[in-house]
Amino acid sequence: MTDQQRYDSLGVNGNKLARTPRLDAFAGEAANFSHCFVQAPVCVPSRITWFTGRYPHSHKNRVNYTPLDPGETLMQRHLQQAGYRTASIGKLHYWPPTAEHARSTGFDQPSRSTTASMRSTTTAITYAGAPSATPTPATTTTVRSIPTPMATPTAAACPPSFTRRPGWRADACADRRCSRGMIGLVPVLSVLAAAPPLVAPRPWDAMFNDVEFPLPKQYSREEIEQLPEPLQKLILRGRPQYDMDREQLQWAYRTYHANCAMLDAEIGRTLDALEASGQADDTIVVVSTDHGDQLLEHGLMGKNCFFEASVRLPFLIRYPGRIRPGRRDELIETTDLLPTLFELAGVAEPYNCQGRSFAPLLTGSGDYQPRDAAFSENVIPEVITSGSLDFEFEKGKGIKGVRHPDAKMVRTRRWKLVQYAGGEGELYDLEADPNEQQNLYTESTHAETVAQLQQRLLLWLMRADETDQIAPRWQRDEP
Repeated sequence: MTDQQRYDSLGVNGNKLARTPRLDAFAGEAANFSHCFVQAPVCVPSRITWFTGRYPHSHKNRVNYTPLDPGETLMQRHLQQAGYRTASIGKLHYWPPTAEHARSTGFDQPSRSTTASMRSTTTAITYAGAPSATPTPATTTTVRSIPTPMATPTAAACPPSFTRRPGWRADACADRRCSRGMIGLVPVLSVLAAAPPLVAPRPWDAMFNDVEFPLPKQYSREEIEQLPEPLQKLILRGRPQYDMDREQLQWAYRTYHANCAMLDAEIGRTLDALEASGQADDTIVVVSTDHGDQLLEHGLMGKNCFFEASVRLPFLIRYPGRIRPGRRDELIETTDLLPTLFELAGVAEPYNCQGRSFAPLLTGSGDYQPRDAAFSENVIPEVITSGSLDFEFEKGKGIKGVRHPDAKMVRTRRWKLVQYAGGEGELYDLEADPNEQQNLYTESTHAETVAQLQQRLLLWLMRADETDQIAPRWQRDEP
């Protein structure tokens, strides 16, 4: 699992400027989904959904830095109970970020970085220059502190083997082996190459120096203030970046894609090690992420909103001999991963799982009814109480004047509705307006579409928690 990687960051997904040869080749051996949607465009809620198959409003991890509900059972615990050994390599992004907590969720072998605080995962290792130098933790160093000038203002001062980036994690994942007496080892590799801060180590820092990326439309403050209030607050929080210098933004795009290229190479090393171990044909490999990144689309750097750049994910899954390779355009959710993996592995699906297995779609066996809608939810504006931001939630007052900050999204093939609890909303015709520039929510000609999609949201919320309300002991064994 990567962090904050856009769907269009891969060459195979249509980005002609991307340099991701290993994942592009991997996609040729895998099912490559073009319409996978995250259930929360923010790290912790999204990752808990991946590992439970449950929606954020059900597992109750709604914002970052919140503890896991002890009543939730995660994927790794179910696999442990089925006889697997489980390991985590890289940042889990659970809270609290300790080895003890990771073990309590079902990981036999939590990696060292699991124990680091989530803030410290934004740090790197300073490379002192000499090969024999001992690396020491320090804040990520950029080119401004390096004597030798480089073109990019966001180059790391150390090689990738000494950074927080995925190099050592690929090594760690490659070293893991199946344990004697167990069915197998299930490693979860989490790499952060696409996440902020946008700093790229050598040699990737200079990879895109001469590339001109197409940049998104530049928004004015007046245009942002026409958006629903929760979205305004999100974009204008702290030090707004909507008017970022275009040259600076160009370097941000270059560095983002440089990190994706580095991530591609490191995942490639892990795939090579799997192949060399002789276990590739017996291993299900999934490559995806927790959410995307706006990269200043709609005036926002980061995520937390429901535009396609934040909620649409790259999703690749390979299982030689079982999964038919090729592009798949069906709608899927991240809730669907757990039941799909369990069906492929012959493990019983948890009773309270809210996702739907798409294994029949992958294997071509059995009936599969495609989704006609995907759902997502988030607290907007985001709750942040660190640094200079004071976006805390106050009971009875909400966040920064947004009384009810909860927001829900339903996305069909054509339409996307974002409904805010305060009554505002967004409606986009994705066929006519794929870049989501024209909000049709208040137009009378689309009132019926809004009402129909609101009904879909209501029914989803009513039905999603059915298994939480109907205990297994209340079921009859016979009709």
